[in-house]
Amino acid sequence: MDLTTVTGFRAARTRDDLALAPGERFLAGGTWLMSEPQPGTTGFVDLTTMGWPELEVDGAGLRIAATCTIARLVAFAAGRLDLRAPVDWATLDLVPAAANALLASFKIWNTATVGGNLCRAFAAGAMVSLCVALDGIAVIWRADGTQTRMPVAELVVDDGATCLGPGDVLRAIELPAAALRSRAVLHKIALAELGRSGAVVTGRLDADGSSTFTITASVRRPVVLRFDGIPSDAALVTAVESAPGYYSDPLGAADWRRGVSGVLARRAADDLRRGLDRMPSA
Repeated sequence: MDLTTVTGFRAARTRDDLALAPGERFLAGGTWLMSEPQPGTTGFVDLTTMGWPELEVDGAGLRIAATCTIARLVAFAAGRLDLRAPVDWATLDLVPAAANALLASFKIWNTATVGGNLCRAFAAGAMVSLCVALDGIAVIWRADGTQTRMPVAELVVDDGATCLGPGDVLRAIELPAAALRSRAVLHKIALAELGRSGAVVTGRLDADGSSTFTITASVRRPVVLRFDGIPSDAALVTAVESAPGYYSDPLGAADWRRGVSGVLARRAADDLRRGLDRMPSA
């Protein structure tokens, strides 16, 4: 799309370059920014020139730069990069499953960034589903020069909205090693075979026997449900159907989203129960 109001472009090299002038906005992949009018936007500040390492592996887990493309994250999860993940990071299987929920072409995968998907914060955001499922932590550079960290589940506050203030930058997402060593599954559904996800539910079973279920796409902001073990179907469905934020739009009614989320949660729990014999010991 031609953005006729944009007259300036800057490549950021240092944190000092991230101070926005009136009308400027941060740009990473730009797949959404370039897809529709951006009234009031007069300039872009490119974050991809900051030189952030796209992926970093250490004992604490995986650190994903906000500017890492979805394609590179999928390639890492599949073992196609020189940087390799520890062999026991079983939940990396969620990465391609979540990326495919984005329902995007390879061209989008190679341009869209993990951080951009989180900051756009659409209810059906694929990287939101992934990072919330794995207890991802958002590392935020505040406009005042400070840094804060918060769960990705708290970063997203509504469909299309985050708690980021003017001039704040999502620097990275940290996925903890404990969550990466767990067993996890993702189930999704859409009204159309090639439609945007109407509901996404993930289930994760940790080494200590506790479980975490997350609901995205069907609710306006992520919902995280934690249990000491794998709950009964009745308890799980009650918790899922009682979650706040189910909404209606042309891609699904709120009652349908609530109902199918319960079905997907039961399927996820069944998958986790079948995998108990393959869980690592605590």
